[in-house]
Formats: sequence, C-alpha cells, structure tokens
Amino acid sequence: MLQVSQLFIYPVKSLGGIALEKADITDRGFKYDRRWMLIDDQNRFLTQREHTVMALFKLQLSTEGILVHFKEDAFTIPFEPLTTIVEQVTVWDDTCPATIVSPAANQWFSERMGFPVRLVYMPDNSHRKVETAYAKQDEIVSFADGYPFLIIGQSSLDELNDRLETPVPMDRFRPNIVFTGGTPFQEDEMNHFRIGDINFFGVKPCGRCVMTTVDQQSAVKGQEPLRTLARYRTRNKKVLFGQNLLHNGKGAIHTGDILQLLQ
Repeated sequence: MLQVSQLFIYPVKSLGGIALEKADITDRGFKYDRRWMLIDDQNRFLTQREHTVMALFKLQLSTEGILVHFKEDAFTIPFEPLTTIVEQVTVWDDTCPATIVSPAANQWFSERMGFPVRLVYMPDNSHRKVETAYAKQDEIVSFADGYPFLIIGQSSLDELNDRLETPVPMDRFRPNIVFTGGTPFQEDEMNHFRIGDINFFGVKPCGRCVMTTVDQQSAVKGQEPLRTLARYRTRNKKVLFGQNLLHNGKGAIHTGDILQLLQ
C-alpha cells in the first residue's frame, strides 16, 4: 500500500518549507507553493544554489500571511501584495509578470541577504507554462523550477541513506509529496496515479543540483548526497532523485491518503 506520509509547501522560492496535514490544490500546484520569490536588480530569481543563507529563513502560515523567521527576527508577508507595481521577472528561461509585495519586505530581506533584493508575488493572471514537450493540457506552474509537484518515496531516501556515512533528511530534496510503502525509486515508474479525486501524472524525473548539498539547518554546503547519488543515479548526465508531476483536478489531499496506481 502506498500512502501519503508528508506534504510540503515552499511559499517563497528557495526559502524554508512548511509541513502540512492537508494541502489544497490550485491550477499551478499546492496553494501558496512558490507564489513568492526574491529577485535581484536584474529581476532574476535568487536561490540557495548561489546564496546558501536562504536556507536559514524559516516559514510558517499565520492568519495574516506567511510568517518568516530569520535568526532572532521575524517578518510577515501579506497574502496579497501592498503595491500594484508589476515587473517582468525571470525564472530560468521563463519570463512572467509578478507584483512587488512592499517596500518594507524589500528592505527586510535586503538587510538579511546583505545586498539589494525585492520580494515579488505571482498573481493569478500570471501564467507561466510548463515545458511544452512535457505538457498535457497547457499546464501552468508557479515559481517552482519547472513543474507543479515533486514526489519522492520514503523508501528511496532510505535506500540512499544506507549508502551515506551521514544520513540526510528529506528536506534536502524539497518534495511536495512524500509517500511510504513500495520499493526504492518506484516513483520513477509512476506514470498515472490518483490521490482522492486528483489525478497525477509522472512526466519527468527530477535532475538534482548542488542545492541538495546545503544543510537546511546550518546553510553549510558539502558534497553529499549529490556525490553518492551521482555514482548510481546518473542518466543523460543528470543526477536523478524524485519525479516531477502534472495534475488534473482541484481539491485537497491529506497525509494518510492512499495512492492508487493507474498506470
């Protein structure tokens, strides 16, 4: 039996994640997932790949917005932007419109990042499409790297940790859905499955980068688990761990829900 064991959202791209018992599904992934993003003075996205300090921003949901903790400081990102300033922002090869959240947010994050940054929000009318070669119905995505969801089996992480001198937690891989049961890397072959009323489609194994080597508690970058994964999970010069997903339908899924394999 395959069963959902953990659900995560990452409201601000490349900052800390939030564990949920119930996750609402929108047209571009889980509600709030990567709808905010930090950009530089060239309007380009920022990530832990270059700025490991981003791992130290810890997030939680509050009634007023997304509460962000950084060391001894805290700041609340409102659910709706406080400006109407729209910028064309860049995520990898994509450009899409986004709204500046507020001058206060820009100042707070700039002071803690150590250089000028701005916080932007993806409004509902900003449509960033997934890669055409893998789309099924012109699906859209938030500021996530490329797809609305990432799923990883707990047994896949367990198998990897058996090979590592020091085990790593699941947060190194930033999944949206974690499931128990099955065999290691079973998600590689999950082409179509259902959780509740939502259909999910496996479209592309996830190529991993140096971000997996950043300790999410200390922001220290090492060599593992990427070095070990590269020895046995490399295909077409990419190190693979996890499966990217598209979906069909809206609603919610919960921890404890069963994954029904359909193909």
